[in-house]
Amino acid sequence: MRNPAWQRDELILALDVYFQENYNAIGPSHPVIQELSHVLNRLPIFSLDLRTQTFRNSDGVYMKLGNFLAIDPNDKRRGLPSYGKLDELIFFEFYTNREQLHQLALAIRESIQDETVLAQIALIDDEAYTAKEGTVLLKWHKYRERDRKLVQKKKDSVLKKEGCLACEVCNFRYDIVYGELGSGYIECHHVRPVHLMKPDERTGLNDLALVCANCHRMLHRDLTLSLAGLKNKLTMKS
Repeated sequence: MRNPAWQRDELILALDVYFQENYNAIGPSHPVIQELSHVLNRLPIFSLDLRTQTFRNSDGVYMKLGNFLAIDPNDKRRGLPSYGKLDELIFFEFYTNREQLHQLALAIRESIQDETVLAQIALIDDEAYTAKEGTVLLKWHKYRERDRKLVQKKKDSVLKKEGCLACEVCNFRYDIVYGELGSGYIECHHVRPVHLMKPDERTGLNDLALVCANCHRMLHRDLTLSLAGLKNKLTMKS
């Protein structure tokens, strides 16, 4: 059985290392490659039955950096040209935005340091699409939104102030559309950019926004998108 194809989160981590290290100065036995292999094996992306004995081992990790070398337009060394389309897409997505790449890589690493958090996010269902930040950070983001006590406090606070629960993006109200069935229902979105969130950081009421299911799903497609940004997209379409 072949190892599963590399996913976005994994490529973000590998590309971050590629931009920080000299490919010819390291090899499969280098501590940086060994450490990256360890991190990749901790990511809650693939089930154990999909992992072979060589899953993301140091040889495979070093080869992936060789793929990036082959893509790099500023490096004349040949590298390993057997790269995939996703490798190329992510390389050029972050080629001129390496600070964001580094922040995302750090966030992925931090999200799996805490064993409790890691176990919890591993249980969260995957979305039907690939979020811009990748599967791991999307799961971590959703984990931060599932504090039931805090969500209820947010709803109670808005109800007391506004008298109703309306989507902060499109103003949709479940109680108006669905009557009693929709009374008190709305979803909560964590508004902090996912790559700025820390595992031990406490979430406050101001970190949450009340949104309808449709707007929530759109916000999850790009966790750097603000409420105002999504609202602007709606305005442009109207």
